[in-house]
Amino acid sequence: MATMNRKDIKALVITGFGLNCERETAAAFELVGITAEQVHLNDLIAGDRSLDEFQILAFIGGFSFGDHLGSGTVFANRVKFRLREQLQAFVDAGKLIIGICNGFQTLTRLGMLPALDGDYFKQTVALAHNDCGTFRDDWCRLAADPESPCVFTKGITTVRLPLRHGEGKFVADPEVLEEIRKRHLAAVRYVDANGEPAVDFPENPNGSLDSIAGICDVTGRVFGLMPHPEAYLSPFNAPDWTVAKQEGRLPVEGDGVAFFRNAADYIEANF
Repeated sequence: MATMNRKDIKALVITGFGLNCERETAAAFELVGITAEQVHLNDLIAGDRSLDEFQILAFIGGFSFGDHLGSGTVFANRVKFRLREQLQAFVDAGKLIIGICNGFQTLTRLGMLPALDGDYFKQTVALAHNDCGTFRDDWCRLAADPESPCVFTKGITTVRLPLRHGEGKFVADPEVLEEIRKRHLAAVRYVDANGEPAVDFPENPNGSLDSIAGICDVTGRVFGLMPHPEAYLSPFNAPDWTVAKQEGRLPVEGDGVAFFRNAADYIEANF
């Protein structure tokens, strides 16, 4: 199979209506050597731009439509009823989709995650209000499931990432949760300092069932998570970087870069 030149890979970062992480997300893709373009949702709906132009699609963080009617709900409805055919074709073509925070909320409301039966527009899981009852702005530890098919988490063991959300509690009916476990679709889970699944606050910042911080679909090519990998690209983004530098353990890059490098590697190898 011919491989795609890395610089020709194009990532679409959808913007607009209260979303506010477009620059960080674009910077994450560009850091790993691919081209990122920020396009307003209205330009896609109007047909001025098309998903066909891109190999990677990012639903970003922020507060789309002010979180009215629930985080990600209005944005998901606009996408579902105006871009459904394009989005289905994007998935069918074997391309990659990542949803971060509000983007994860959007993907679950669309039904694109976990899409257990292959229907990407039937909602089966949700992200509810945090058990703590407040918006949570903190850092968390995550562990990746090595058996997950998720493209974005390949080779990742444990990472630290920032989080900032009020509706991040992952919930699902018991039978859906069991299928997610059985198929290893919970790509990342909140863990404590010992690397064990976090049950209690604050290590589990929102009360997510089964400590789930992010999931993928059965192909591993659609992935969503609540923490923000795009917000930890430089080691100097970490709150304890000064201590880490003094102790000689300052990393070369932030933990979030790996998620985007995995996406670039996959497209480079498969297109």
